[in-house]
Amino acid sequence: MTNDFTNVYEDPHRAASYDRLEFPGTYYLAFRDLPAVFSSHIRGRRALDFGCGTGRSTRFLKHLGFTADGIDVSEAMLARARQRDAEGIYLLVPDDGLDALPPASYDLIFSAFTFDNIPTLGKKTALFRSLKRLLALQGRIVNLVSSPEIYVHEWVSFSTRDFPQNRDAVSGDRVSIIMLDVDDRRPVEDIVCSHDDYLRVYDAAGLAAVEVIRPLGRASEPYPWVSESTVAPWTVYVLRPQA
Repeated sequence: MTNDFTNVYEDPHRAASYDRLEFPGTYYLAFRDLPAVFSSHIRGRRALDFGCGTGRSTRFLKHLGFTADGIDVSEAMLARARQRDAEGIYLLVPDDGLDALPPASYDLIFSAFTFDNIPTLGKKTALFRSLKRLLALQGRIVNLVSSPEIYVHEWVSFSTRDFPQNRDAVSGDRVSIIMLDVDDRRPVEDIVCSHDDYLRVYDAAGLAAVEVIRPLGRASEPYPWVSESTVAPWTVYVLRPQA
């Protein structure tokens, strides 16, 4: 694969469309189990939202009682986050800018879908090493990512039927998906990464997975699940520094 991957969310029109998105449909499953995950694994209330975008996940953390800072590489997204949460801290941080943040500062580092847009395993590893440095004693990283399966099925909130090439994708390949809950129906381009390769990345960064959650939809939930009740669209990794 090439390294000239462009984050589609830097586009101002897409940022405006994404800003109106909260937790509908398939996205509900991504966030549904997180309060219980945080309760089980996080000791302390200082949080960093890595790749906060328009601040949806930062506001989610604040609603749960965390003191949360948001950082992102997209100024278009951050401008929207600041409009929604004028008192919040939303910082523009370049790809190599994590070293400017103080070490051992956060009890929780949360990343929602950010690593779907990181183009190489080497870059993922380097970022996780930098994030590990920011963890306080007993701190944890919670990494929420798109499962490879999301790119080959139909969902309440996504469609992939127009992209049969996704079925042949391996870690590091580009995949396309259409978001159905926003006005902007241009295909989103992500980078697929397998479960095994995520585990390799974590190990190389000096991290270990202490829990892996693959949420499925339930019949009792108020959504007309398509694939969600049998195939997990998301994977949540809870990570700690290796001993």
